[in-house]
Amino acid sequence: MDQRISDILSRETSRQDNTIELIASENYASEAVMALSGSIFTNKYAEGYPGKRYYNGCDHMDEIESMAIDEVTRLFSCNFANVQPHCGANANIAVYQAFLETGDKLLGMDLASGGHLSHGSPPNISGKIYQAYNYGVNEEGYLDYDAIMEQAKEIRPQMIVAGASAYPRQIDWQKFKEIADEVNAKLLIDMAHYAGLVAGKCYDNPLPFADVVTSTTHKTLRGPRGGIILWNNEEYTRRINSAIFPGTQGGPLMNMIAAKAQCFVEANSSVFGMYANDVLVNAKAFAEQLTANGFKCLTGGTDSHIILLDLTNRGMSGKSAANLLEMNGITVNKNGIPNDPRSFTETSGIRMGTAAETTKGHDTQWFRTIADEIADII
Repeated sequence: MDQRISDILSRETSRQDNTIELIASENYASEAVMALSGSIFTNKYAEGYPGKRYYNGCDHMDEIESMAIDEVTRLFSCNFANVQPHCGANANIAVYQAFLETGDKLLGMDLASGGHLSHGSPPNISGKIYQAYNYGVNEEGYLDYDAIMEQAKEIRPQMIVAGASAYPRQIDWQKFKEIADEVNAKLLIDMAHYAGLVAGKCYDNPLPFADVVTSTTHKTLRGPRGGIILWNNEEYTRRINSAIFPGTQGGPLMNMIAAKAQCFVEANSSVFGMYANDVLVNAKAFAEQLTANGFKCLTGGTDSHIILLDLTNRGMSGKSAANLLEMNGITVNKNGIPNDPRSFTETSGIRMGTAAETTKGHDTQWFRTIADEIADII
């Protein structure tokens, strides 16, 4: 290994070992997952799908990808899966390509309200090639399903996207299904943040309600960085698979698919269910203690691993708070809040999560103590 690279790796290892990690989208993968991410599977091209490859020598690639599909469909109780997306955004873009035409209407959650760039945000490709509309949250920070229904009736989108990257509460998947059915729209649910909690049966499974579900495999699922697409209707199989390859990707990253297979095996265990429950219990205790310290938690708490703090009563931007916390060995990320008076580069909030530090074995008392430390620092 080049010495410069080795030095950077060493410094990053030290940073991760000595930093309190509260970024909601980050976690720590197991040694097995990391080993497979850098394994000899990286040497093999495997364009196509199991049994239908464009390269020879793919017997073992077929085995590991088929295993990943079997494990993830069992994990989320669905019929079909594509485990090739390089990331969650790629998975979303492929679903759009599979079901939409250029210029079709897309209704997704507003970025400032907790949505994701790939849900129709103007800077993203999803906001450039489709007519993208956004729904938000009410003054208390909750999704208003009646308001979303009225908006959908007025817009008549071809697809509705549910799911979020900074929404702490349980999302009512059935309500979104009712809204989509009312306007004859396809329903895509992006459960990237909640997938590990869903796997651990601590957050409602969206598969019974969605036409298609996408997710990342890191975050709360605690696997390698990558994406997946899940569905139940066999009629969607050809169009979804074709939208990934050859539609939006070339050769799959077989090393990452092997790591995903290991991740799904781990998540199918009873131990993982206990972990997911701990993540949720820790998040509730963390939010309670932050509130006790005078912070404003959006929606007043959480039903997930996510806590979103509104710092407008502190006279400090999210960027300043995140930088200050990092100087004190705690990493979070700045985040917009609904009707944020500050720009996206500054923001008025910070987003935090409990998944990574729960992986390290910390309990509710530890999180309460960290909440007190954050209060002292800010």
